[in-house]
Amino acid sequence: MVVGETHVVGADRSASGVRVGAGSGGALRAAVARLEGELAAYRPALPDRAVAEVELADLARQAAGTPAPEQLRHSLLLVAAALGSVSALRAPLAALRDAVEQQLAS
Repeated sequence: MVVGETHVVGADRSASGVRVGAGSGGALRAAVARLEGELAAYRPALPDRAVAEVELADLARQAAGTPAPEQLRHSLLLVAAALGSVSALRAPLAALRDAVEQQLAS
């Protein structure tokens, strides 16, 4: 762990919270992939980069099934907290937020 890096320990994040089904996670998968790519290309040090990467991986896993709304919200909150102050990531983060809202509405 790097100095200044946050380590998140939360509720059980196992697959049991995801209901497998034919969810419409295409927009969510695309938004996660875009933000993962933008984050990988963003070179300046970010204290909570690891948190964002873990949560993005979790969102990608959730998008493969029918995610539980609480898990989606929790992951989005952690990604937003970790990256919300980075103006270079504002657009892909907004796209992720929109994709999560779309997923929750469906």
